[in-house]
Amino acid sequence: MPLHLPFTPGDLVVVVLNAPRERLWGRLLGLEAAGIALRGLDLTPWEEVLTLVRTGDADQVALGTRFLPMHRVEALYLDEPSSGVPSLGQIFLDRTGLDPAAFLGPAPDPR
Repeated sequence: MPLHLPFTPGDLVVVVLNAPRERLWGRLLGLEAAGIALRGLDLTPWEEVLTLVRTGDADQVALGTRFLPMHRVEALYLDEPSSGVPSLGQIFLDRTGLDPAAFLGPAPDPR
């Protein structure tokens, strides 16, 4: 019986990686046993990203499409509000005025 996960292509997610430790935010493009395909960015410069986008310099943001091998994935979270704290997508919208899904690019083609 297949495992039904709450993750579908197009969802906004946060991925925590190990070796080296990284936190990424973006649009899930695919999820399989080998790894995760993601279009997004590293969360280390989150405040700088928000500032660049808000001031019209979004082209300076290091946005990319990556394949993350499963052996590096420590955790995968849906980007959703939790315990009264807004999601990163909501924070992005509130601080920049841009829809995070539009910023990250179109939803993947479900081939």
